[in-house]
Amino acid sequence: MLRRDFLNNLGLGSSALFIPNLGSNLIDNFQPRNKFNLKYAPHFGMFKNLAGSDLIDQLNYIADEGFTAFEDNNLKKRTIDVQNKMSKTMQKRGIEMGVFVAHTIHWKEPNLASGDSKKREEFLNEIKESVEVAKRINAKWMTVVPGYKDLRLDLSYQTVNVVDSLKYASEILEPHGLVMVLEPLNFLNHPGLFLTESPQAFEICKSVDSPSCKILFDIYHQQIQEGNLIPNISKCWSEIAYFQIGDNPGRKEPNTGEINYKNIFKYIHDKGFEGILGMEHGNSEKGKDGEIAVIEAYKQVDNF
Repeated sequence: MLRRDFLNNLGLGSSALFIPNLGSNLIDNFQPRNKFNLKYAPHFGMFKNLAGSDLIDQLNYIADEGFTAFEDNNLKKRTIDVQNKMSKTMQKRGIEMGVFVAHTIHWKEPNLASGDSKKREEFLNEIKESVEVAKRINAKWMTVVPGYKDLRLDLSYQTVNVVDSLKYASEILEPHGLVMVLEPLNFLNHPGLFLTESPQAFEICKSVDSPSCKILFDIYHQQIQEGNLIPNISKCWSEIAYFQIGDNPGRKEPNTGEINYKNIFKYIHDKGFEGILGMEHGNSEKGKDGEIAVIEAYKQVDNF
């Protein structure tokens, strides 16, 4: 099936938003304060003390600091006007759009695992809605979480139900070149969910067998759930399209916990990964100092 890459529309252009009244040569020669080896993606609020509360100001600050990607779990909840403004700014500043959450996640009751046709229809309708959002903001990836286990069904039956739903969703996404990334979540923060481990996600993606169904490998979740990070990344590599970041314990920036992010990022970089790594974590310190500490942490772990 045909795949289209919405990211082809991204690029630098003249921007009165961040360098007013300057010639295009100066804009083209703009140099960010930092240059990173990988596409780390902050989220709204991470630098609000330094950039201000305005969302567009925050996007410009992200670009000024050298981040070339951005993610927003709440994108679908924002108005179309805000989405359009975000898209315009991101194109002008050369920021790629990372994931947004594609559907309602069922945290306490089974939906996709159950095989219930009405719940499947609700899920597929939300995937269709997400296609329009992705077009609007030049996104390629969207997060999908299959939801809660169905404790009345054997795991194998649940897996078949999930795979079937994801095959239908892939048929919606493939013509647009869009990718849903399945996120396994850990037992500590999200007990009772169907999808928890990277080998399980790998098996499901292989079963769906679509370029529109891949893995979101959240390093924080998988450190808690299974550990053995680099070997599991290696074994799942062919199906991983997206990473997310958070140290453990605490789910804060790198270098605040037990995960050796410098080694992991070097491994991912050496494998030739060209996708996005979402900074889905909090700041370990409050205020401007805490926000500066986040940037410094990424400079340290990206130094390889």
